Amino acid sequence: MTKVYFIGAGPGDPELLTIKGKKIIDQADIIIYAGSLVNKEILKDHKKDAQIYNSAEMTLEEITGIMLKERENDCLIARVHTGDPSIYGAIKEQIDFLHQHGIPYQVIPGVSSFTAAAAILEAEYTLPSVSQTVICTRIEGRTKVPAEEKLSALAKHQSSMAIFLSIGLIDQVIQELLTAYQEDTPCAVVYKASWPDQKILKGKLNQIVQQVKENQISKHALLLVGRFLDTKYEKSKLYDKNFSHGTRKSR
Repeated sequence: MTKVYFIGAGPGDPELLTIKGKKIIDQADIIIYAGSLVNKEILKDHKKDAQIYNSAEMTLEEITGIMLKERENDCLIARVHTGDPSIYGAIKEQIDFLHQHGIPYQVIPGVSSFTAAAAILEAEYTLPSVSQTVICTRIEGRTKVPAEEKLSALAKHQSSMAIFLSIGLIDQVIQELLTAYQEDTPCAVVYKASWPDQKILKGKLNQIVQQVKENQISKHALLLVGRFLDTKYEKSKLYDKNFSHGTRKSR
């Protein structure tokens, strides 16, 4: 019987695709990939006779229709999403369809753009005494968000934030963040993290709108916000010689 693998292709750099994900893509009989975001280099070693579909041009019914059509053909289907498919990947509706029709599936995680962006910035979201919480979110646009998850509400936590799918509404984003964060809160915009044409903007909340507009960035970018980007912090207890834990006594 056919089996479907949901694969996180990572943020863009082909070398950030997991080994497991690459093996499945290279062996797949059918590849359905998110063409607007997934780097096509990830598919370069596919089987010569593999059928390849760009899901950016397809509806949910067309995508699941291929899976259903091939159900009894004993083939391997690679459903390739950008980043990690658990974050804004729209995989739940596909999984529910497969479950309903008895088609086996497996999810292979990937490197999310928010972790890739932190690596590029040499940043740590969870600095001791600064923030121990990371919020991944987006502003409301054509896709609604629950009232309690408005940016203005989440900003009250003063945690580290990674804001997806919102750069095109940067004025509104900053307006909502400034209801709780101070104007001099550090932030960064990472455009196409890990791609050859990636771009990094750094500044304060009261500066970043102008930078985004000057660089004509309207999509494919992540906004990171929080003191973790530029502040003093306490050293971790994990490696403190005066702190003992299950695998090391204090010295």
